Amino acid sequence: MTFTPTKTLADKVRADFPILRQEVNGKPLVYLDNAATSQKPLLVLNTLRDYYEQYNANVHRGAHTLSAKATDAYEGARDKVAKFINAASRQEIVYTRNASEAINLVAYSWGMDNLQQGDEIILSVMEHHSNIVPWQLVAQKTGAVLKFVELTPDETFDLEQFKKLISDKTKLVSTVHISNTLGCMNPVQEIVAIAHQYGAKVLIDACQSIPHIPVDVQLIDCDWLVASGHKMCAPTGIGFLYGKLELLESMPPFFGGGEMIAEVFLDHSTYAELPHKFEAGTPAIGEAIALGAAIDYLTNIGMDKIHAYEAELTAYLFQELEQIPQIRIYGPKPNAQGQDRAALAAFTAGEVHANDLSTLLDQEGIAIRSGHHCTQPLHRYLSLLATARASLSFYNTREEIDIFIKALKETLDFFAGFSS
Repeated sequence: MTFTPTKTLADKVRADFPILRQEVNGKPLVYLDNAATSQKPLLVLNTLRDYYEQYNANVHRGAHTLSAKATDAYEGARDKVAKFINAASRQEIVYTRNASEAINLVAYSWGMDNLQQGDEIILSVMEHHSNIVPWQLVAQKTGAVLKFVELTPDETFDLEQFKKLISDKTKLVSTVHISNTLGCMNPVQEIVAIAHQYGAKVLIDACQSIPHIPVDVQLIDCDWLVASGHKMCAPTGIGFLYGKLELLESMPPFFGGGEMIAEVFLDHSTYAELPHKFEAGTPAIGEAIALGAAIDYLTNIGMDKIHAYEAELTAYLFQELEQIPQIRIYGPKPNAQGQDRAALAAFTAGEVHANDLSTLLDQEGIAIRSGHHCTQPLHRYLSLLATARASLSFYNTREEIDIFIKALKETLDFFAGFSS
């Protein structure tokens, strides 16, 4: 009897991703930049193409067949998003271009109406720039004060410091679910529960969690949650805001224009019901429909299976990186199964600059990220100019990690020989 090794999740799905079959600089592509953007399966690519080839029309505005078909697919995708994160209502899902736009929507619509001089906003030092800059702008206009949760010695969210920071002056807590640099999974349920005791609202940046673990907004009990489609196998230019229904109903429109109105007069306008009140103008129709296809694809695999497989890969990645003396990985270590941590490793390699590492690895067909990963305050907090980051997805393999580690060692040997 011939022994046949059990197929991994990656073995089963890699054929769905045509981009992974190419060569870069004469070497097979090893794509380890998934935290920046994910690759797209054929189901998503074909869905986007089908829209433009077969029923390209504007939504909500036409009685003809193509418009009706486009509207059904566009609104059907909204239903899929709502189900995917367990929203209580489809009206709680607002399409945006990306998570950054979703955060800005909350900052300007809710923040400008509800924050005033002396109110406090709590963020963390690990936030992506998109969850810092909008609040800086709103604070400058309202007189609100920004406060920042720092890190524990294990380089995770300091929950005890958060408990000391929060007060009756706190009106908003906005934090990342999973750090795109440290990889830590923040205790969002506990953060939300504590914030609500003080009457504060909570926004969760779920860009790095939605593609990798099951996310339930009712279980978390957050007031808002944001995500970007391009990190979850969908196209660029589409994301979403989840908000509790009563909160969204109380918020004024962020953008004005067509589609978000009920009636327009020369001296005033009335606004459409949720979620359309926040969706001015012609939306990214094909991209939204393709986001629905991406959710179908992820759901068909199973988010629990994705998380379990990526946890195994993460444990293996750390195991191999930790054998290289020069490497210093940031953020908490994975447990034995690789869980309680994102499928990424941001690291430094002694005196070798992250950009030099990335450039030389690219010559071997290996794509990693280098720089500050839109977390400059975090890098300053850690006294770092830059880190290199290898980030995994469910279509990556152990063999790709082996190729990466071998090339990384050779690159570091090259620099060591050059410096000597």
